[in-house]
Amino acid sequence: MLITVIYMEIRVLEYFLAVAREQSISGAAKYLHLTQPTLSRQLKELEEELGKQLFERGKRKITLTDDGVLLRKRAEEIIDLVQKTEAEIGSSDEYISGDIYIGAGETEGIRSLVSAANKMKSKHPDVRLNIESGDAVDVLYKLDKGLIDFGLILGDFDKTKYDFMKLPAEDTWGLLVKANSNIAEKEYITPDDLLNKPIIISRQVFRNNELSDWFGPKIKKMNFVATCNLIFNGSVMVDEGMGFALTLDRLITNYEKFRFIPLKPELKISMHLVWKKYQIFSKAAAAFLNEVKENING
Repeated sequence: MLITVIYMEIRVLEYFLAVAREQSISGAAKYLHLTQPTLSRQLKELEEELGKQLFERGKRKITLTDDGVLLRKRAEEIIDLVQKTEAEIGSSDEYISGDIYIGAGETEGIRSLVSAANKMKSKHPDVRLNIESGDAVDVLYKLDKGLIDFGLILGDFDKTKYDFMKLPAEDTWGLLVKANSNIAEKEYITPDDLLNKPIIISRQVFRNNELSDWFGPKIKKMNFVATCNLIFNGSVMVDEGMGFALTLDRLITNYEKFRFIPLKPELKISMHLVWKKYQIFSKAAAAFLNEVKENING
């Protein structure tokens, strides 16, 4: 299926996405400035080419089948990549312009990349920085698909698969608790302190060998009640009394409502700027990488 999609006209994918968004042939046809019969024929040919039913055609609206949902996800990625490529190729050789795309986990360490981008922008005003938040799973997925230029990854990753640069910043693991909770006065948190406590974790915690090692055998006795991939959502869970959130320092700064308590033994996490091996960068992305290297090397 996916191989066939690669050879499909981008125009047809745009038609498909319009119908998926509008949930009606008439609405999508109006948006696309097409006749309804023309659009219906294109969709029918698309389904025949793929050998899959993409839509459930109800009386009031059109919804996607499971195959339709998959195609929508892939079509959005393809369209984004085409637009990104067109922008890069169309940029002038006389000056550096265009977009830089970075996927990043939540960390104060993003500051060093923003600083580099800001310095670069003073030299090249037509460069624009785009940061997409997500955990390592999201970031590496988009990096592999060519949807972003760089990823800011916290902790472990497959270093054989990517080129990378270690950044000088580090984050510290700890527990986010309500300021009025019964453990808020602790100076640090040990694994024993978390026994029988409701714990909210990032969905990638168990991919982090350092954190698993910190728990040791007691990890099997922990009560993990919820997961999240963005700590703001985790802080809402904490505020609502669902539990305590394992997170990194300097992410939630509402000190009246919350308190961050570091772990003991202390547990720090490194961070790397990563990109695909043999990556061919746009001029803007290449200039950004050089700026980051200059900042780190002083």
